[in-house]
Amino acid sequence: MELVAKNRPDSPPLRTGLIKDVLYALVIIAAAGIAVAQYGAYMDVYEHAILAGCTVGLIALGVFWKPWRWFFPLSGALAVAAIALYDGDLANGQKLFLLKYMLSSQSAIMWMCVLFFLATLVYWVGVLARSEFGTRVGSGLTWAGAVMGLTGLFVRWDESYLISPDIGHIPVSNLYEVFILFCLVTALMYLYYEARYQARQMGAFVLMVISAAVGFILWYAFSRGAHEIQPLIPALQSWWMKIHVPANFIGYGAFSLSAMLGIAERLSAKGVLSGRLPKPEVLDEVMYRAIAVGFLFFTIATILGAMWAADAWGGYWSWDPKETWALIVWLNYAAWLHVRLVKGWRGAVLSWWAIIGLLVTTFAFIGVNMFLTGLHSYGGL
Repeated sequence: MELVAKNRPDSPPLRTGLIKDVLYALVIIAAAGIAVAQYGAYMDVYEHAILAGCTVGLIALGVFWKPWRWFFPLSGALAVAAIALYDGDLANGQKLFLLKYMLSSQSAIMWMCVLFFLATLVYWVGVLARSEFGTRVGSGLTWAGAVMGLTGLFVRWDESYLISPDIGHIPVSNLYEVFILFCLVTALMYLYYEARYQARQMGAFVLMVISAAVGFILWYAFSRGAHEIQPLIPALQSWWMKIHVPANFIGYGAFSLSAMLGIAERLSAKGVLSGRLPKPEVLDEVMYRAIAVGFLFFTIATILGAMWAADAWGGYWSWDPKETWALIVWLNYAAWLHVRLVKGWRGAVLSWWAIIGLLVTTFAFIGVNMFLTGLHSYGGL
């Protein structure tokens, strides 16, 4: 009887949860309305459709994953505060303390880098010391890093328009920006699985690949000046970029997460760090779910990319090196899912496959731009 009462639609916990869902949805709808009121005149029909789709998606995500209901509004509020401090003048970024050291895009992104590095260290301390407090702190640092990363991307978007309306663009146009997106996506996906499976020890491994990306961001910023906002090249001046690139990096983030869990699964299965890691079965399950989600979004991204190619170059597929390697990545994970779901494979083979799959994915993402030439030869180092 007590269990039935708890699940009644008018029970206090459910009623409270419904109220929070409605309030969150109203906040997102209000933000979308403000965006239309301020920028609607500059948006074409496709961008209006993207905004509508994002609004629905953000509401659904907040209902499905409760921490998103505070994470996204908090990041948005910090970004709005930074935009208000700029007050239309980019020079304020060097004059005002909060902008210069906290909320300008570059400051926020540097905070993201520091917090992810610290999270990696603290997770490992927690795992080695078998300290639940340590891994909990690592989780908190990861959340904080994600907040600063999303805030930095939002502010960078506005800063590009402050430079010039002709330069303004969504910040997913070069390696510097997409590596920030990669860190953010991978961290958020990890935090979801961490909470669902109550396995914070996974963070010691997943944050390593994020820290590697952070290392690249720092090198690319300080060695190549990549943090400077540049105009979009003609090939990227399309609304397709707004949906193709984020979908792609959900896939990349999921594949990277699965590879690091593959390493953890092998160590756990062999008894390394005995008693300090989740069971191999748990790691195997999270690895599978991550690859399934990544494969879905990578498939969507590949279809969107083909449609973009048809719009830009007159053909859906041209066997360009980037397209060819994207197909190789897709076939790799399609085969991985096939042998797991149809053949029932588990354990070592799939873990090593996921690890090697990250090398294939990395070459498709970076190596193609470095070593091969083609229609996509605009993202080199």
